[in-house]
Amino acid sequence: MSVRIGLGMATFPFSSVKNFWRWIDLCEDSLIDSFWQTDRIASPQPFLESMSMMAAVAGATKRLKFGMNVVVLPFRDPMLLAKECATIDFISEGRLLPAFGVGAQIAPEWGAQHRTPKGRGRQSDEALALMQRFWTEESVTHDGEFYQYTNASVSPKPAQDPIPLWIGGSSKAAIRRTAEIGTGWLAGLQTAKQVTPVVAAIREQSAAAGRPLDEDHYGAGFAFRFGSWDDPIVDRAAQALSRRAQIDVDPSEYYAVGEASDIVARVEEYKRAGVSKFVLSVLASGDDEIFSQTQRLIDEVLPLVHE
Repeated sequence: MSVRIGLGMATFPFSSVKNFWRWIDLCEDSLIDSFWQTDRIASPQPFLESMSMMAAVAGATKRLKFGMNVVVLPFRDPMLLAKECATIDFISEGRLLPAFGVGAQIAPEWGAQHRTPKGRGRQSDEALALMQRFWTEESVTHDGEFYQYTNASVSPKPAQDPIPLWIGGSSKAAIRRTAEIGTGWLAGLQTAKQVTPVVAAIREQSAAAGRPLDEDHYGAGFAFRFGSWDDPIVDRAAQALSRRAQIDVDPSEYYAVGEASDIVARVEEYKRAGVSKFVLSVLASGDDEIFSQTQRLIDEVLPLVHE
């Protein structure tokens, strides 16, 4: 297993676009493996649109890989999404890490678009199958439950052949979807203990389907901070997580706070669960903290965990 650490972003945390690109340059010029953008379309908070962001990062970097964490399939047309992925992978010479999910039932997009989450699993399965066809076939004709196409083509094809297909979610359907269709799995906000049975189930079901997932293709994420559990930013993040989960959570199980050894120890917990790819988020307030926290991760943690 080759351990690699990437960085993720949800809401836009920088004071200016210029500082964001300075941060991407820092990642590009370091051992940071990848950059991931959380997908949120309808939100009063400043979430950047995932596919647009991937295209922008592709043009601003030469080495850094990038992915969506994760794009919600029912909110997008599969032909357009396949075209976007193919284009971004083509112009970046194979650096896209596409990851997809069905969306949470409580996601605000359902109400904003006057749509129902009912049937989103079947719709996502149909969309994933179609996208794989668009990436490999010259012409696609399809008459399905949710989508219809006649002699539809996507060109150019992705640079990666086959292009990866990472799946998010931990439900029985998500596990089945990963085992039957996916080439990788990306956890949500889950502890190492919560990830362990999901990885085991995907291994079992993908092997039974005759297509065992690569051991290097299991991913998870957590927030980190060089500092103290008493830091106000940690408390605010824990409260936000509890509201999202709708239960009280123990932040010590979800975050890594302290010194480099504490972050490395959290990575080791996930490694024992079968995870080798990581999307870390910075617990920081303001540009200076984001840069200093990122630099310390690069200097103190990455040399210890990247093999």
